[in-house]
Amino acid sequence: MDYLSWFPERIAELRMQKDVSARDMSLSLGQSASYINKIENGRILPSMAGFLYICEYLNITPQQFFDTDARTPARVRELQRQLERLTPAQAEHILQVVRDLGEKN
Repeated sequence: MDYLSWFPERIAELRMQKDVSARDMSLSLGQSASYINKIENGRILPSMAGFLYICEYLNITPQQFFDTDARTPARVRELQRQLERLTPAQAEHILQVVRDLGEKN
């Protein structure tokens, strides 16, 4: 995989899922208004600290960022948090609903 071209695309994809502009995201990260735009256009790469702040802003882990199978990692993370609050019986019920939905697709 060509990570240098994939990385900016992934940031753009996740940013759009959050429904936020590149400018607003940049400013929320304490950066210049064009920071995310420069990353998404492949002109710069964030520092490691910058990448971690981006993940935090997107409400995902770095592992989820690089998980190419996860189309909506922020939703998966939120779902996981909610599942952890359920009783084992409730979690089993939700699991069965998800399995049923998966079979219909």
